Amino acid sequence: MPSNDPDEMAADFTQLVDDLAYAKTFYPSGKVTNYINSQASRIYLDIYKNRKEESNRLVTFWKYDLPLTIRKHHKVVLFSFIFFVIFFIIGYFVSAQNDDMARSIFGDTYVDHTQENIANGNPFGIYEHGNPFLSWLNLMIHNIRVSFLMFVSGIFAGIPCLYLAIKNSIMIGVFDQFFAARGLGIDFWLVVFVHGTLEITGLIIATAAGLVLGKSFLFPGTIKRIDAFKQGAKDGVKIMIGLIPVFALAAFFEGFITRLYNDISILTTAIFALSVLFVIWYFIIYPIRLGRKLLLNQNEEEV
Repeated sequence: MPSNDPDEMAADFTQLVDDLAYAKTFYPSGKVTNYINSQASRIYLDIYKNRKEESNRLVTFWKYDLPLTIRKHHKVVLFSFIFFVIFFIIGYFVSAQNDDMARSIFGDTYVDHTQENIANGNPFGIYEHGNPFLSWLNLMIHNIRVSFLMFVSGIFAGIPCLYLAIKNSIMIGVFDQFFAARGLGIDFWLVVFVHGTLEITGLIIATAAGLVLGKSFLFPGTIKRIDAFKQGAKDGVKIMIGLIPVFALAAFFEGFITRLYNDISILTTAIFALSVLFVIWYFIIYPIRLGRKLLLNQNEEEV
């Protein structure tokens, strides 16, 4: 039984950690290893559950928890990205062979209105309509709802999650080709991706979160299926919580900033560039560097 005395509890914890390291080295698949790990975990929670936070928990989440979770599932994120790109390309080239595909996806009203805007020299005028605040609110709610649907549907072997990803990637490919066919391919990226960089990144990572959930249940590895599923669900929820501000900011850009592409093109282009840099840094480079730093610190402690 764990002691109520803090010093004895700390000593017990230190001893258990030493025993756990030994057990993992010489009996990696033994029941004693799992037992010692569970005991060490229990004492760890007893020690730290009432500990006063040294720093803001929210800052810790964004600075360490979320990046390390992303790093843990980088391969799944990469798969999700490649999957998105493949069907984006399919949507682009199929649309190039079939002019009616854009109408079947976006509807006649949207296509006719956009063609009229192009003829009037304002190809992306669709973003200038509506109340900016209401647009931001509606877009944020819609994108968060879709992303959580993608995540939750991952429990069904990830199939519904991938289906939704296919629909979104094909739609964006068709959208791109619609403007590229009219000589506006570069303009499409500089305008639509003012908000689209964060929005599409969020959808790709939400797809990955859904796949993490399904993968944890289908392929539990060496631990119990229920424990693997709990860990996958925990990681997935953590990722989805981290995506909420990303979708909120993307919707803000779409509601308030994208419509300024004619008046303040320098601002919209700068936001596009900064969004790309942020995505590359926070979701790729920083998690890798943080993971390497954590591994180095662990190795130094073992030595």
